[in-house]
Amino acid sequence: MEIAADVGSMATDDGSCCIIEVMGRAAGWIAAGTVLAKRRPVDAPHIILMPEVPFEQERFLAKVREIASALKYCIVVVGEGLKNAAGEEIAADKTKRDAFGHPVLSGAGERLADLVEESLSLKTRTVKLGYAQRAAAHLASETDVEEAAACGEAAVRAAVAGKSGYMVKLVRLQNNPYKWTVDLQALGDIANVEHFIPRDWISEDGFLPNEKFIEYAQPLIEGELRLPVEGGLPKFVVLEKVPVAKKLLPRVRTGETDLVSRA
Repeated sequence: MEIAADVGSMATDDGSCCIIEVMGRAAGWIAAGTVLAKRRPVDAPHIILMPEVPFEQERFLAKVREIASALKYCIVVVGEGLKNAAGEEIAADKTKRDAFGHPVLSGAGERLADLVEESLSLKTRTVKLGYAQRAAAHLASETDVEEAAACGEAAVRAAVAGKSGYMVKLVRLQNNPYKWTVDLQALGDIANVEHFIPRDWISEDGFLPNEKFIEYAQPLIEGELRLPVEGGLPKFVVLEKVPVAKKLLPRVRTGETDLVSRA
């Protein structure tokens, strides 16, 4: 909303475009969540590109042209793992791999910006919301904090009970009013497994999530907190570090595979 207010206030007849890249790899939940910033149809984001919907270059450019012509600016949100019709990530650097063997993603926003500038001659800037976004505790909702605390408590209780190889999960009981609980799920069911947005939660043209997604996501941003501030900045809890003896053998990386050292 703040980026849109800035870009929109500076809009001229020449038009402009701002492309915001967010985390999420092949799943577009974070990108789709930005639809909650829309209060009116003309509000940003105007286009949300989710990896679940294959990217079609000409349709995308036509949509940017249409919006920029009407509003003099266009705000696009793109999930970092956006794929083309062949299922290839448009920003994948196949020469580098992460710990799971996935190609490292190297700038979907920048690639789209180059495309818009070259094809439409629109001044285009990019914003990459990475660590700054996921670490923005000053904008956590009350729901965020309550669920995070409950997950932490459940994890500690499970560990004390001797349970291992599990991940704490949130189980939604109902939407309105929003009710939830926590449970444990075998880590093997979750690690390196992608959970995608259902296609019927996305508009027919693929450019925005629809009412089904909004019904799911809206409760997650509800509730306001007054977080502690000191000297005009957030005041974080500082924990004393208490080292414990390592129990696991060191992990050795060899190419794309992580091995446990037996030496």
